[in-house]
Amino acid sequence: MKKFLYILIMLFTLGWGCNDDEFLDREPTNVLIDDQVWGDKALILSVVADLYDRIPEYQSIQNWWNYADFDEAFGSAFPDYWRHKNNGWGYGEWGLWNYSFIREVNLYIQKADSELTESLQAGDRARFIAEGRFLRAAVYFEMVKRMGGVPLILEPLTYDFSGDPSYLEYPRAKESEVYDFVISELEAIKNDLPDDVNIKGRATKGLALAMQARAALYAGSIAKYGATTPNVSLPGGEVGISAGMADGYYTKALSAAEELINSETYALYQENPDDVSQNFADLFVKKSNNREVIFVKDFKLQSGKVHGFTVQNQPWSGAEDLEGGRLNPSLNLVQAFELLDNSFAKFPTMTETGEYIFYDSPKDIFAGRDARLEGTVIVPGSKFKGKDLDIWAGYIFPDGTILTGDTYGQRKELGGSNVPVVGYDGPIDELEFTAQTGFYARKFMDPATGSGQRGLNSEVWWVRYRLAEVYLNAAEAAFELGDPGKAAGYLSVVRRRAGFQTDLVAGDMSFDRIVHERKVELALEGHILWDMKRWRLAHIVWNGQSVPLTDKPWKADEVSNRVFGLWPYKYYDPGSPNHGKYIFKEVLPRVVSNADRFVLGNYYSLIGDDILNNNPQIVKNPNQN
Repeated sequence: MKKFLYILIMLFTLGWGCNDDEFLDREPTNVLIDDQVWGDKALILSVVADLYDRIPEYQSIQNWWNYADFDEAFGSAFPDYWRHKNNGWGYGEWGLWNYSFIREVNLYIQKADSELTESLQAGDRARFIAEGRFLRAAVYFEMVKRMGGVPLILEPLTYDFSGDPSYLEYPRAKESEVYDFVISELEAIKNDLPDDVNIKGRATKGLALAMQARAALYAGSIAKYGATTPNVSLPGGEVGISAGMADGYYTKALSAAEELINSETYALYQENPDDVSQNFADLFVKKSNNREVIFVKDFKLQSGKVHGFTVQNQPWSGAEDLEGGRLNPSLNLVQAFELLDNSFAKFPTMTETGEYIFYDSPKDIFAGRDARLEGTVIVPGSKFKGKDLDIWAGYIFPDGTILTGDTYGQRKELGGSNVPVVGYDGPIDELEFTAQTGFYARKFMDPATGSGQRGLNSEVWWVRYRLAEVYLNAAEAAFELGDPGKAAGYLSVVRRRAGFQTDLVAGDMSFDRIVHERKVELALEGHILWDMKRWRLAHIVWNGQSVPLTDKPWKADEVSNRVFGLWPYKYYDPGSPNHGKYIFKEVLPRVVSNADRFVLGNYYSLIGDDILNNNPQIVKNPNQN
């Protein structure tokens, strides 16, 4: 954080110094002292706003390329191809040891909870203190889910220059102790925060409950599923949580989630019930009358605080600038969206006798699926900003040969005419900005004119917490506590919004169902890594073995460590009733040359040698020799 206090000392000496007592007594206009900052509500707000803006994150619309690290998406830009050739991750990936930020927040809390703020109205003062405690809890939550137990430092530490820094050397708390701190802090402050659905960028009671539910759910699943990886632990509890603590955490998660749900302060976004796919897409870009969104990182054109997610990921064929198409959702993700009869199926491309299945429109193959699919992914045959996408990979002839191109919309001679032989959006192997998986991203894409121009960019917000996740957290906690009927009820609320007409019942519930529902509802929202880690599935699903795309997308532990695509082709056979129709081929983009390999040492990030050397009380994380 920027310093709270700027002190300017000016000494005028000798014969040229100023001796005007009236001048020297003037109050400076470019210096803020403690009393001025902490007695002014607007100035305190500017301090806390800076802290909110720097909450650590891994995957978001500002660092979208990290979505291509796993099986959700492909990075269709040369600088990101390495992600699909990389066979593993370093132990330091995703690490966070940000005690400079913790110190800033502790200083903020110390000032806010001092006599300096006693002139504020009691409600404002309590809120500012609670926001500081929320921010500290949020940062510790971000650290514990990466590092395991970390030192719990709750006051600003200052070195006394005595030559003995040992009093500054805090040991790592147990992983459970950090989760307990986060959960208890959120519980303690929730009633000092406003209960206002219209507040999205600052802490509210609803946010405290939502984060409490998420943190408790994480702790519960680490306790339960950590038993499957007993060597991912440390004897002092810095890593790993006792299995006997699981139910306690699940109970806290369910209680917090139900308190939020039952308050009815928030509601699922359903402003466009006639087009449920569009409604789902709108949830992430429409700021007015949006009662689902709980907490965001906001952007505003007028303030100049914008981002380039739409510029960098808009469909190439309709791009408003010479850029776009960098993030291609995978077929792995797309096929996970089930049919509206609650069943799962791969996309039908061939008959049982090995013949092509023909489609009048490239969009027909996606019909009858979970509406969240087209609210998350731009599929072939779609429109964006009113423009038809041009996703098709070439012409295919009856003998199976293919005519295509190697650049956007390339034209060649065919049947006596010079015609395009590939779409302006591709897909074309190894050609940047084309839909190399056959898909583009839709979630968080800004439909406003000009949002795809570098000079304007987008003001779409980054959604950090929303009510649908709270329903999913409640469902998972209820399931783990042995109440599948309640779990099915909470999942069904979310699924109805996605177009499902038949609710789930207790007999439908399984761990696979819990995992699947999070995968499709929360796709491209930054949850996949943390979910796979807490369930101890990461080393199973991303096991480094090159295998075909699964035909069981509903199974939580199916290997999925290479990014696949689905390419549409136009059938060329003049005189045939199928001439001009579309067929599809499952593909593995040429860039994808290695399978992702997550090892046990990746569950908790590396603590650097500089930290270990400076503090002998810190123990290193396991499985990293």
